[in-house]
Amino acid sequence: MIKKINLLPILFACILITSCGGSDDGGGDGGSTPPPTPNTAPTRVSTLVYPTADLLCIDNTINFQWSASSDPDGDAITYTLRIALDRDMTNIVEQLSATTNSRSVTLETGTAYYWNVIAKDAEDEAAPSQTYAFYTEGDGVSNYTPFTATLNAPAMDGFVDAGTTTLSWTGGDADVGDTLTYDVYFGDTANPALLQSDVSASTFDVTTVAATTYYWRIDTKDDSGTKSIGQVWSFTTN
Repeated sequence: MIKKINLLPILFACILITSCGGSDDGGGDGGSTPPPTPNTAPTRVSTLVYPTADLLCIDNTINFQWSASSDPDGDAITYTLRIALDRDMTNIVEQLSATTNSRSVTLETGTAYYWNVIAKDAEDEAAPSQTYAFYTEGDGVSNYTPFTATLNAPAMDGFVDAGTTTLSWTGGDADVGDTLTYDVYFGDTANPALLQSDVSASTFDVTTVAATTYYWRIDTKDDSGTKSIGQVWSFTTN
């Protein structure tokens, strides 16, 4: 006689053992390891304390000072002090690291410099601080060349509505008594032509057409006719 075997109790027992047995990792919840928390860069250096903007420094050994940054993650912060011969920081003469918010540097006399600071942690860095200009006093120098103009608006490589566009900038000079005038260069080529000379204001309106990239430059002159050549800025119309 052939015996009939009921498989249902055996199958039920196997399911029960499997469900109660837990995971193979020693009782863990079986979930994946959470991803590491992304790093957050320090805050941008908000204030350049010394040398102040357009300062004539009597001593060429300068103790640069700036406001401290903070790090949201509590990471250690270091600073990169950059000193250049141009406002757009392409001709850097000193690039120094600091663990505090000051650093002494000896520079050449009779020279216009531009400086800013970048805060960083072990992984990321903040945007650079604003850039300040200063002069180191030279022997027998009675007049200093004006600093190159600072861009206000339109923003570099920004977009504006076509029509009347106001160009805006800020001039500076270590000789605080000097009166500054400006030569405005403007056009749709990367080497813009002179549009207006001896502008006394620090704004100038130009007419623009749609879907065009424009380039402009401001040269700064003082009472003695000494001139600084500005950098070329650009914007595009909608």
